[in-house]
Amino acid sequence: MEQLIIVHWNKSTGPIILRSYPPEKSFPPKELFLKIWAQHELNKDKSIIEIEHPHENGDEHYISMIQEHEGENYFVVLVYGHSKAQDIISPDILAVIGKNLLDLINTNKINRAISEAFTTIKNYSKLEGEDLINFFHDKMKSTILHILREGVISKTNLMEILRSDYGFSTVNIDLLLISFIRENIIIKKHVPGSKDCYFLIKDLTCVRIPPKDLYEKDVEEKILKKYVKDVARYFSQYDCTQDIERKALVNFLIDNEVYNLILALRKGNLTVNECLNILKPKEELFDELLEKKLIFEAKGMVYLFSDIRFIKFTPYYLVKKLSSRYKKQEISLNQYLTHLNLLIETLRDHGAHLNYLVI
Repeated sequence: MEQLIIVHWNKSTGPIILRSYPPEKSFPPKELFLKIWAQHELNKDKSIIEIEHPHENGDEHYISMIQEHEGENYFVVLVYGHSKAQDIISPDILAVIGKNLLDLINTNKINRAISEAFTTIKNYSKLEGEDLINFFHDKMKSTILHILREGVISKTNLMEILRSDYGFSTVNIDLLLISFIRENIIIKKHVPGSKDCYFLIKDLTCVRIPPKDLYEKDVEEKILKKYVKDVARYFSQYDCTQDIERKALVNFLIDNEVYNLILALRKGNLTVNECLNILKPKEELFDELLEKKLIFEAKGMVYLFSDIRFIKFTPYYLVKKLSSRYKKQEISLNQYLTHLNLLIETLRDHGAHLNYLVI
């Protein structure tokens, strides 16, 4: 995506550009917004319209969503290259972003909001690899996930906890929750007596798994035998809950040098010096990785002992927490039953308690 523009459709004068990001980008011509208005009028059954417009560097593509705010019409317009609209962003997510921006349009928070909205849309993609690491590296997102692990919570209560207990600004809470909704980690629902409730239906964390390649080639038989034996013994006794609770694995992954070393060792064994060069060089970190059974070293060669991968799983552990919170009257009966039903639906659909995906 190249540009995000907020346009007010004035019934007397026509289109008025209120905000644009990045600020240094020039505005499209007025005739384009007249064309957008006409397309919205001709396609009132569509929430989003797409058009092309000639440009000196070739045709530019535009996505526009019309939204009403305080009785006035506004366009939220995205300028992009040759991608299809569904590859840029989904209509429901764009609607959330548009509402958030229009709520702040006449405040001093709009500049930051439109900047964050632009980044959110530009980075709209499935979480994987470094994007997952950035997700956990974001203190506010990781805090939100921690709060959601206690079960259903209303938007009002979530914002209050973030403000009072953690000191976070909640101006752009809707934007922050987009990545959770997009990844099907949470569902937003209205329940009787509670508006805008969020339900955790998939948890996201990282665990150790045995290396995919046990280095069966070009390894001395004696070293390979010990390596395979140690890996098998370790994982036969491995309890992933301890790693999850301590958050140690996440801390390793958000260290760029450790993450780069893991990526390199997935491809094959390295010398100790090669590892230290990747760690720039931090001998104490190398020793810690050995101690924590993340790497294996023999005769100056280093092998990946336990890989670290992200997993997405159904949080059945919430059943006990929800029951406890309901008994303490921390959540209503409607909230309690709705969250239970969402978890039961997942169990019914998959027919197994162990429902997870390694990413």
